[in-house]
Amino acid sequence: MRKPLIAGNWKMNKTESEGISLVRKLIQGVKSLTTVDVLICPPFTSLSQLNKLLVSSPILLGAQNISEHKSGAFTGEISADMAAEFCTHVILGHSERRAFYGETDELINLKVTAALNAGMIPVLCVGEQLEERESGGAASVIAGQLQAGLEGVHLPDPDLMVIAYEPVWAIGSGLSASAEDTGDLIGGVIRPTLSGLWGEIISQKIRILYGGSVNPGNARGFFTQSEIDGALVGGASLSADNFLGIIEQAT
Repeated sequence: MRKPLIAGNWKMNKTESEGISLVRKLIQGVKSLTTVDVLICPPFTSLSQLNKLLVSSPILLGAQNISEHKSGAFTGEISADMAAEFCTHVILGHSERRAFYGETDELINLKVTAALNAGMIPVLCVGEQLEERESGGAASVIAGQLQAGLEGVHLPDPDLMVIAYEPVWAIGSGLSASAEDTGDLIGGVIRPTLSGLWGEIISQKIRILYGGSVNPGNARGFFTQSEIDGALVGGASLSADNFLGIIEQAT
């Protein structure tokens, strides 16, 4: 059995004080939770203080990005080792990083390797554009992103990686893929691709999340699909009530 994971990507939102206020509400809401894992990924500026706040909480802490470099003259960058002082997870390959900052599968591959070498768990995002979906190319796009982003990556334990399927057209749009189509794509494309990389046992045990306009009203439909192991939540993770509502659906 794969334990559900609900992850919140705050993106460029919440000051440190706002983040602390939100996390205090989340801590109260999940204090007796044992059946679902919860992860929050705030901006870098909040990681240190939230790490201290979450010491005795089941909530996991993640970063939203890291550099592919270990150290050096890379102004404005954060290395995996730096993030790993505070975090267990890191989001990599998000469509916004691909679209706005030109991140390629090859660069994402280097970041995945850097994260694993630092003892962090990558949450690797893959997903197709609307025109790719409409032309029938979603499967090949997603398989290609996985193969290139994970090339040369050795994964002895499925708990060391999380995959997030986020159709680009559904992120922040209010639109979402159907739960049935998502389950079919995960079972028919993502897991077979992972099986080709790491074998069937790993592919069946690794957690695969859905992301794209997930909210308390539609979350349950996704979680009833056996192939979907949770959600990577954007805007709804900025509200304690909404995020806890999604977590409740996952239980």
